[in-house]
Amino acid sequence: MSHSEVIPSIEGLATCLRVARSSVYKWRDESPEFSDILEDILAIQAKNLVNSGLTGDFNSTITKLILTKHGYSDKIEQDVTSSDDSLRPTHIILEGVVPKAEDTE
Repeated sequence: MSHSEVIPSIEGLATCLRVARSSVYKWRDESPEFSDILEDILAIQAKNLVNSGLTGDFNSTITKLILTKHGYSDKIEQDVTSSDDSLRPTHIILEGVVPKAEDTE
């Protein structure tokens, strides 16, 4: 049986050891040493994904999908501001409508 993988994985380790993935996760929870082995596998996986994704050796969609499991995302946060306050919230005043006392505070 060949143990070569494109990227190392927990599934690959389970297959190599001929055990269920649930056993691998159970051992992780019971043994700090085994937990370290799994963390090493995941670190190597992330490194290979980033490097091969950047060089174009891996499919970008699959790379992006797997990297989300490592905490990466393509979320963009924007804080929209303007130097001249043109984006300030506006207040609409309706003629003939008297605001309640609590609305004016």
